[in-house]
Amino acid sequence: MHKKARGQAHAEASTVRDVAARAGVSAATVSRVIGGTYPVAKDTRARVLRAMRELDYVVNAHAQALSGSPNKTVAFIVDDVTGPFYAHIARGVEQQAAAEGRLCMLCTTHADPQRVFTIVETMREQRADAVIVVGGAWDDKAYHDRMTYFAQALDRAGSRLVLIGRPPLGKDIPATVVEYDNEGGAFAMTSHLLSAGHRRVVYLGRVPGLSTSSQRVSGFTRAHETLGVDLDPSLIVDGQFSRSFGYQGTRALLTSGVKFGALFAATDMVAAGALQALREAGVRVPEDVAVAGYDDIPLAIDVYPSLTTVNIPHEELGRTAVRLALHRDEFPEAQHQLLGTHIVVRDSTRRSGR
Repeated sequence: MHKKARGQAHAEASTVRDVAARAGVSAATVSRVIGGTYPVAKDTRARVLRAMRELDYVVNAHAQALSGSPNKTVAFIVDDVTGPFYAHIARGVEQQAAAEGRLCMLCTTHADPQRVFTIVETMREQRADAVIVVGGAWDDKAYHDRMTYFAQALDRAGSRLVLIGRPPLGKDIPATVVEYDNEGGAFAMTSHLLSAGHRRVVYLGRVPGLSTSSQRVSGFTRAHETLGVDLDPSLIVDGQFSRSFGYQGTRALLTSGVKFGALFAATDMVAAGALQALREAGVRVPEDVAVAGYDDIPLAIDVYPSLTTVNIPHEELGRTAVRLALHRDEFPEAQHQLLGTHIVVRDSTRRSGR
């Protein structure tokens, strides 16, 4: 009996006509309330919504998409959901999306640029209110042109492409851009190390062609020029934004015999790997080598010694991105924002160096 009753309940799911009958309106009026694309009197709208609640009516998402109305979804696209950098921006996105009455959908690319395009296209078809892409952009014309195409396609569909932590696509391209002062943060951190007396500072983890990396290296280089310190190009080490690279890259540096008094890691995760390699080699931090990172993720205060790093306003990036995208008609001149960064000095650096 229980199975039969459950089957009957499913078969007898409420329809638009049922809602219309309960509310005392036409089926067309119910459709207008659901779609939100046609004005409906306040009292009538309230009766329809009450009937929907009483009947436990569920909107057909596919029919809603065909009606031309958005599906109240914000898509959030990241390389790796386990990365702390992405996770804390995601928290800000989710908080603001919830406050705006939107569902947040998380999508991962596994660092595959082609998968970004696939997800964006799917979200366009699903009529997401906003499609948020996080992380650095690749210096590749074909990639840039494809992202520009999707920005325009999303705009035509009533959606919005949002870029967090990457440069704008160009003038008059319909996209919301929320950056942080990436180069400025690297400049400030490098200046801190150089002002402490260090003259040979390693930059560990440059990723050629990635905008995030290029901006940080630019800040690193500019600090040397500003303070009049010669920069040995061999101290800029190519790699990846990962803990494993930080460990292996630092071991390789120590084995090579390269002299350095400070190490500026491209990210806090790279710095964590570097600290482990230095500790295993008997190199004291900060007495022998000062170490700094970038991102200020929670890990930074848990490693030993606690990590000097560049703070990024992760959650505010996410909140700002959603707020600007969903209210772009109200803030048309504020669709490109640059949030500040600052250094946080902890135990892994010191004021005297070599």
